[in-house]
Amino acid sequence: MITIDIEKKLRAYNGLYVLRIKKEFIPGGITRITGPSGAGKSTMLKMIAGLISPDNGTIKANGVIWFDAATNINLPPQQRQIGFVFQDYALFPNMTIRQHLEYATDDHIWIDRLLKIGGLDAFIHQKPHQLSGGQQQRLAILRALAIKPKLLLMDEPFSALDITMKAALITALQVLFAELEATVLIVSHNPQELDGISGDEVEIA
Repeated sequence: MITIDIEKKLRAYNGLYVLRIKKEFIPGGITRITGPSGAGKSTMLKMIAGLISPDNGTIKANGVIWFDAATNINLPPQQRQIGFVFQDYALFPNMTIRQHLEYATDDHIWIDRLLKIGGLDAFIHQKPHQLSGGQQQRLAILRALAIKPKLLLMDEPFSALDITMKAALITALQVLFAELEATVLIVSHNPQELDGISGDEVEIA
C-alpha cells in the first residue's frame, strides 16, 4: 500500500498555492491521474519518487516510511526502487537502446522481451538522437520497467505515440503490470489519452 498525505507550495501564474494530496493507492492497481497543466501532477510523482521533497506530511510504502517531515525522514530515490518514466524521457545521449536497459538490469532474457514489446528490437544499436520521439518515449518506458519495479510512475508516457502503437503498447504493458504485481500511477493532462487503461482515477485540480 502506498499512502501519501503531503503538502507542497507551488508557484502558479496568479501566485503561490498549496498542493495538498491525501490518497492511498492499492497495491498492484493502476491509477490514472488527470488534471489541467500546472495543477501539480508531475510534482506529485516526483515527491513520491524522492526527487522533490514535500513541505509537510508523510509518504509510506508497505509500512515503510519514505518521507516524514516531522521526523526528518527522507529516503533517497535509489532506496525507494521506483521505475520512473519522465515526461522529457531523460535518456542518456551516449548510450544505445540496449545499453539503456543493460544499465538497469543484467537479465538479458527480460531485456529481449522488453525490446520486443516496445518494438525496438531492430534498433538496439541506435542512440537517442537517432530515434523518433515515439521511439524515445518507448525506450523511456522500457528502461523504467527494466528493474521490475513494484511501483511505476509514468509522466505523460504516451503523448508521442500514434493511436495504433499506443493501443498495442498499452495492451502489452497491462500484461506486464499484472505479472510484476506493480502499482502504477500514470499522469496525463488528457484523459482520452489513457483510454484502454483500466483502473482507478484521481483528478488534481
